[in-house]
Amino acid sequence: MKIRNRALLEKFVKKHADSKKAMQKFIDIVEEAEWQTLNDIKSDFNSVDYVTNERYVFDIRGNKYRIIAVIIFVGGVFSIRFVGTHAEYSKIDAKLI
Repeated sequence: MKIRNRALLEKFVKKHADSKKAMQKFIDIVEEAEWQTLNDIKSDFNSVDYVTNERYVFDIRGNKYRIIAVIIFVGGVFSIRFVGTHAEYSKIDAKLI
């Protein structure tokens, strides 16, 4: 998959240094992925949730952090819409971001 808005992850890691290793592992897996379905994603990230409008929520570092991404399977695009703490995630509507 091609990661769009990767700068959001880099900015987040600068602010939350403890996320660096988990975020790098996440990036490595996504870049190597050739997902076509939710089941494909679940083979790499069992806790992923589909919310709506092609948006998927990923738990990072034991659910301490969350990523919301739009995934376009046909084009192999993984577009990051949100990266934040669980508390920050609780304040937004994942369906709309």
